[in-house]
Amino acid sequence: MNITEVRIFPKEEEKLKAYAAVTFDDVFVVHNIRIVKGERGLMVCMPSRKKNDGTFKDIAHPISNEFRHTLEQKVLAAFEEKLKQDKGGSL
Repeated sequence: MNITEVRIFPKEEEKLKAYAAVTFDDVFVVHNIRIVKGERGLMVCMPSRKKNDGTFKDIAHPISNEFRHTLEQKVLAAFEEKLKQDKGGSL
């Protein structure tokens, strides 16, 4: 499975920095992937839903750590590129 597109939607909130939509093999997209600022820097959070007990459960997520790492790298790289584009366009 290949990641064929990553779209970034920046947010100006303290912890939530952006949403991402990731397209796989040009045929399947996952929306509402979040880029959040944590204690150790930026991290990628998969879409989730709130359960009755108040906890959250991912509704879509990578199965292997290898693919999770690949997905995180591509999403964060797209986020950094979007920030550069947005700053460059405002000069």
